[in-house]
Amino acid sequence: MMKSGILSIHKPEGISSARVVALVKKALKAKKVGHTGTLDPFATGLLLCAINKGTRISRFFLDGHKQYTATVRLGVETDTYDKTGQVVSTADPGEVLRFTENQIKEVVDSFLGVQQQEPPSFSALKHEGQPLYKLARQGVSIKKPARTIEIFDIGITRFDLPDIDIIVSCSSGTYIRSIAYDIGKKLGCGAHLTHLCRTTSCQFELESSLDMQELETMDKEVIEQRIISLSNALSFLPKAVACSRVADKIKYGQKLAKDDLPDDLPCEDNMVAADPTIRVVDEENSLLALVQFNEKKRAYDYSCVFAS
Repeated sequence: MMKSGILSIHKPEGISSARVVALVKKALKAKKVGHTGTLDPFATGLLLCAINKGTRISRFFLDGHKQYTATVRLGVETDTYDKTGQVVSTADPGEVLRFTENQIKEVVDSFLGVQQQEPPSFSALKHEGQPLYKLARQGVSIKKPARTIEIFDIGITRFDLPDIDIIVSCSSGTYIRSIAYDIGKKLGCGAHLTHLCRTTSCQFELESSLDMQELETMDKEVIEQRIISLSNALSFLPKAVACSRVADKIKYGQKLAKDDLPDDLPCEDNMVAADPTIRVVDEENSLLALVQFNEKKRAYDYSCVFAS
């Protein structure tokens, strides 16, 4: 039986996230493949692909914390806020080179914390069913309401004007392009991204991801070995090991009483799950179901059932 779970891919520059998904699906001959958060074609880095039943747990990773490295070029502003766009303004190069590292650091540090961020006009967000970037290319600029994001950590890792390299740890939904644009606005010189790489998504790290070139040369069975199982992918959720009696109840969709699962449920991961979901596994750590305790019923409600 084809394995289900999460496969982490190192997306190269110049390819869309949808194309990566299509290539993964072809390589694995999988029925279902999706991703848990898109990367722009010009961006590189970690793309989490959900394989088969893994698509049913995608929501846990869509809202996860991310980390990026990026290069911001000061003095040039583009309509897309990155190197793929048209230049809309330029600053005097001499003025840009006069900025001190402390001046720029003060601006970069100002993005730390909870804030409102306005999504760029060139984005995959939709307006009346149309992606904003398609409307923007037609000359129709739609402004979406600002959204609440949080920057957990941000800093400069290289200072080589007109370029600076930054590293950003942030909440889901954060546009690093918008941060680059806003840095340029605060400095008064304009700016855009020339490089963007996602290095972390939830508990997954870029270093352990599968390169696209490897994907194209590996046998299907070897690629399958790189898929993280459903249970292990959700290691940040409390885990209950079901005995054979409870496993049978889950298999046949029977109600789970409070005493069917232990009260003290361990987490295998250091991540703190904001979701009250519990993963129920068998003795071999295969995911049987995701459940939530219903105080009113004094029983468990099923969120997803994987046992069959």
